[in-house]
Amino acid sequence: MTIRQPIVTVAGHVDHGKTSILDRLRKTGIQEKEAGGITQKISFTKMPIEAVYKMCPALEKGVKLEFPGLLFIDTPGHAAFSNLRKRGGSLADLAILVIDINEGIMPQTAEVIEILKLNKTPFIIALNKIDNISGWRKQSDNLQESIKIQSTNTSQQFQEKIFTIIRALHHHGFNAKPFYEVTNFKSQLALVPCSAKTGEGLNELTMTFCGLSQKFLKQSLKLGKQPKGVILEIKKEKSMQYIEAILYDGTLSAKDEIAIASFNEPIITKIRVLEEILPITNKFKPASEIHAANGIRMQLINSKEILPGMPFTIYKDNLNEIKKQFEKEVGEKIKTDKQGIIIKADSLGSLEALITLLKQEKIQIIKAGIGKINKKDIISAQTNLKSSPENAIILGFNTEVDEEIKELDTSKIKILTDEVIYKLIEDLTKYQEEKKNEIEREKIMGLATICKLKVLPQFVFRNSNPAVFGIAVEAGKLKPRTLLIDKDGKSIAKVKDIQDKNKKIDQAEQGQEIAISLPGTIFDRQLIDVDYLYSDISENQFREFKKNKDLLTQDEIQTLQKIAEIKRKEKVTWGV
Repeated sequence: MTIRQPIVTVAGHVDHGKTSILDRLRKTGIQEKEAGGITQKISFTKMPIEAVYKMCPALEKGVKLEFPGLLFIDTPGHAAFSNLRKRGGSLADLAILVIDINEGIMPQTAEVIEILKLNKTPFIIALNKIDNISGWRKQSDNLQESIKIQSTNTSQQFQEKIFTIIRALHHHGFNAKPFYEVTNFKSQLALVPCSAKTGEGLNELTMTFCGLSQKFLKQSLKLGKQPKGVILEIKKEKSMQYIEAILYDGTLSAKDEIAIASFNEPIITKIRVLEEILPITNKFKPASEIHAANGIRMQLINSKEILPGMPFTIYKDNLNEIKKQFEKEVGEKIKTDKQGIIIKADSLGSLEALITLLKQEKIQIIKAGIGKINKKDIISAQTNLKSSPENAIILGFNTEVDEEIKELDTSKIKILTDEVIYKLIEDLTKYQEEKKNEIEREKIMGLATICKLKVLPQFVFRNSNPAVFGIAVEAGKLKPRTLLIDKDGKSIAKVKDIQDKNKKIDQAEQGQEIAISLPGTIFDRQLIDVDYLYSDISENQFREFKKNKDLLTQDEIQTLQKIAEIKRKEKVTWGV
C-alpha cells in the first residue's frame, strides 16, 4: 500500500445528527446504545473500499477510487474532537460538519468552524434534517430532482434556510454554495442537504467527500515508513488497561518499541498486545502488524502517566531526536502567561482548543494541564487570591474534580467545569466581571458603610449601658464602629457589637435580623419613637459612592439619597 485511508472526522453541534448520519452510512445502530442518544466518547469506524462502494454504488460506476477505504471518527458534540491533532494541524484529512438546516449555525458550530480554520482542515457541510422542513416529501432517490419537485411553499422554505446559512458562513469567511452549484471546490465550500432519517442526500454526501479526497488529498495520503499516531483514550476493562489510538502513518509492528510524548520525558514502552479495529464494528482483533490509517488498541508494558491527545512514534535508540520532535509537537502548543487563570482539560488537543479560544477572548493563563482538577491546582489558584483575586479560578474543559479536593477549603476560589467550550468561556467572563465589580464595591464600601436599619422595638434586650435591641437590615451592610444617625440627622451612637443568635458577627447584610449594642444610649428615651436608623457618611464619601453608583444596589442608592436628604435638613449641600 502506498496510499492510506483518508481520516474523516464527523463534527458539529449537539443533537444536529452527527452520529445518525454516520450510522446511516455504516448501517449500524450505535446511537441507540449511547446514553440519551448523545455520543459519549470518540469512536472510530473502518470502512474498506468494498463497503464504501456498497454504501454508494454510484461511486464504483464513476471514477475508481485509489485509496483502500475510509476511517471515520465520530466525536462528541463539544469541541473535544480537536484532540485529534498531529504535528502541523489536524489528524483528520477531511471533516464533515453537520448542521441542522432548521437551526443553522449554533455557538458550538461556530466553535468547530474556528477550530477547523485554525487547523486548516478541509471540510464540507452536511445540512441535515431536511425532512423536518414543513411539507417536505421524499420525491426521488436523486436529491436534486427531489428538491425541484417539492411544493412551492416547501421549496421557498428550503431556499430561505439555505440562504440564511450561506450568509452566516460568509461572516466566517467562506463562500458557500449547494454542492450542485459549486464550480471550484478549492475556493467554494460545498453544502449537501440531507436527512439521516430518510437517507436522502447521503449518496451525494459520500460522492462529494470521496471525490474531494481523490482529487485533492492523494499527496497527503501517501504512506511514510515511520509509524506515527495519536493517543485517543485510556480505557480499563476488568484489571487490564488499554490504550485506544489512531495510527495515521506508517506500519506498526507488535514487536516495535514505542515512545509516547508527555509533559516531561517521553514514555518508552514495549507493546504487550496489539489489536486493530475490525471493519464496520467497534470490535478489535489481534494483529502482528498494522498499516495506517487505522484505529488500534494497545496493551503496553509501561502505561503510567500516558495522557490522551499525546503523539507516539517508534523508538530505535533515538531519544534525543524524539525529544526534539515531541518538544515541537507538545512544548510549543502550551504557552502560558506570567499571570492568569488555571485550566485543565481531558486531552492535549482539548487543552489546545481551550487555550486558542481563551486567547481570542484575551484571557490570560498561568497554568495549563491535562487530567482531573487536583490539589496542586487548588494551591495554584489560592496563590492568586492576593495578587489578582479575579484570577483565583480553575477552568475544567470536559474533565472533573478529583475526590481528594473534597477535603480542602475551596470557598474562596471558583471552579468552573463544562463539556462545551463556549459555555465555559461565557461562565468565566460573567464570573470575572462579577468578581471585578465585587472587588471595586468592597473598595468603595471600605471607605464607609451605607445602611438603612429598621428598629424592632419588640426586641429590646437591654435598655441602657449599652442598649441592646433588634434591628432588620433593609439596605446595605452594617459593621461594628458604624456611626448611626436618625431621620433628623441626630447622631445616636457607634455600633459596638453585632450579634446573630447570641454569636458575635463581623457584619450583617440586607435581609438579616440581628441584635446590636449601642453604648451611651438609653433605648426608651432616645429610640422608642424611632423607626429607622442610617449610617453617617461624610461629603467626600458620598461623592465617591455617587461616582461608583453602578456598583451599588437599588436599595443602597435609595438609602444614599435618603442620607443626602437628611444632611440637607442640616443645611449641608451635597449636590444630590
